[in-house]
Amino acid sequence: MNEKKFYVYILAKARNSTFYVGVTSDLGKRMWEHKTGAVEGFTKKYDIKTLVYYEVHDTAENAFIREKRLKKWNRIWKMRIIEEMNPDWRDLYEDLQA
Repeated sequence: MNEKKFYVYILAKARNSTFYVGVTSDLGKRMWEHKTGAVEGFTKKYDIKTLVYYEVHDTAENAFIREKRLKKWNRIWKMRIIEEMNPDWRDLYEDLQA
């Protein structure tokens, strides 16, 4: 049986620029939407398209709780968790395509 997963993710415009924290049940599809500008909003307005961090959760509730917490974090804390997972700040979207 294939259980549904939920993702909390962080997008960045550049290493020391604007961040966006989001949640989704389909990270590949959601990233495609961000990258193509298919959905109006913050990321399209500010051209934020680089997936620099994500984590997987087993329930929507846990993912939403984590998203809300991350949104309240200061920039230094967000940068720290990004650099623990992705020290080169490369676009992790490429890994989803593999």
